[in-house]
Amino acid sequence: MFDSSRLPEEVLLQILSLVPATDLIRHCALVCTLWRDVIKSPTLWKMKCQDMGYISRECTRTPKDWKVFYYLSSKKRNLLENPCAADGFNSWNIEQNGGNQWKIEDLPGNHGQDHPLQDVTKYFVTSYRPCKKSQLIDLKKMGYGKKLLDLIQPDIVISDWYAARADCGCTYEVHVKLLSEKNKIIKEFQPEPVIIEQWSDAQWRQMTHTFSNYGPGVRYVYFQHGGQDTQFWAGWYGIRVTNSRVTIEPEDLSA
Repeated sequence: MFDSSRLPEEVLLQILSLVPATDLIRHCALVCTLWRDVIKSPTLWKMKCQDMGYISRECTRTPKDWKVFYYLSSKKRNLLENPCAADGFNSWNIEQNGGNQWKIEDLPGNHGQDHPLQDVTKYFVTSYRPCKKSQLIDLKKMGYGKKLLDLIQPDIVISDWYAARADCGCTYEVHVKLLSEKNKIIKEFQPEPVIIEQWSDAQWRQMTHTFSNYGPGVRYVYFQHGGQDTQFWAGWYGIRVTNSRVTIEPEDLSA
């Protein structure tokens, strides 16, 4: 019978670094104390991060926990569904639908500009009365457990892209809340509305915000945005929004 204890630790590290993370934790760590200790070691998880390309050349810092860094890096994705209107209004809850209601248009749109990201081809546009839509993200369903959220408290990063038509003024609003299991507000971000005057450059601008050290208890993220035009023109002359994002981020090692 093959005796893994005879392998040099460097060789065992190389072998185990090729095993999927879930198998390492659920199965391999139970084989023997040697394997368990190797799987617990920061060296193994650093190797897996390097193999997956999670560490860039610009990294100047070491994470507090390589295993957590690997886990968060492997799960990083946009938690908002249908952010660029590819699937109509599916996944969005329309909370206010004033004027001629929300509409979806193709970029660049009348009196508009192309988006900086070439793969973004559509946007949501508001009308002459308030239009707001939202999503509620269940972090547990997305794979982020209580222990991670309460003890590690990884950064929760939101971003949104908005633009106006050049020929009409409009307002843009965003409201994001971190909620407990019983929908109690733990942290929220609600800046003053952005007012864009008529005859703007119609450029797309990005809004970003990071929730850090938000405390224990976060279980949901509520994301809402919208606005309207400021001249009350019939049709769709209000704010345009697309490519909204909510991500759970690993540590920034370049800071």
